[in-house]
Parts: sequence; C-alpha cells; structure tokens
Amino acid sequence: MKNFEEIIFQIILHGGNGKSSAMEAIMAAKQGDFTAARQKLQEAGDALNEAHHIQTSLIQNEVRGDKTEVSLLLVHAQDHLMNAMTIRDLAIEFVDLYETVKQSGGVRS
Repeated sequence: MKNFEEIIFQIILHGGNGKSSAMEAIMAAKQGDFTAARQKLQEAGDALNEAHHIQTSLIQNEVRGDKTEVSLLLVHAQDHLMNAMTIRDLAIEFVDLYETVKQSGGVRS
C-alpha cells in the first residue's frame, strides 16, 4: 500500500487533471468545438471519479476504525478536489450554454 502522503498527492493529481480538462472543455465550447468539449468533460469526469474513489477509500477505512490523520496536506487535497468538482459542474453548464447560443444563432440585443 502507498504511504499516506502518496495517496493524498493522488487526490491532488487527479483533481488537478479534472479541473484542467474542465477548463479545456469551456475553451473548446467557446471556439464552437462541442465534440472536443464533450470529450474534455468526459476526461474531467474520469479524473474526478478516480480522485473521488481514493477519497471514498479513505473514508471507508476511517469508518472501519482506521483513523486518518488530518494534516494540512489532506485539507489541501480535499479543498482542491471540491473546487475541481465545482468547476467541472460549471463547465458542463458553460458547454451547454455555448452550444445553445450557437444553435440559436448567437446572442441578440
């Protein structure tokens, strides 16, 4: 089993990858490339699911009595993951919005 810090860094890594893919999805949608945008949203979801799986394992271990030491690094990882999940959720909305605007012929004043 990996040491605890390596596990925490995996949450940070996958969270960061998810956040980056979500931002790339927004940029692709802004350019009108909705196929790429949806692919990037899928990549974001996959990365965040991996981070969430690791987080869930830590929680399940704690429920079984294997207490997790709360450290600043763990708090950072949790914060990083939650922010990445929020950005992914917003990216989904942005991609949908850009697609709707494009289909309707643009924004009208």
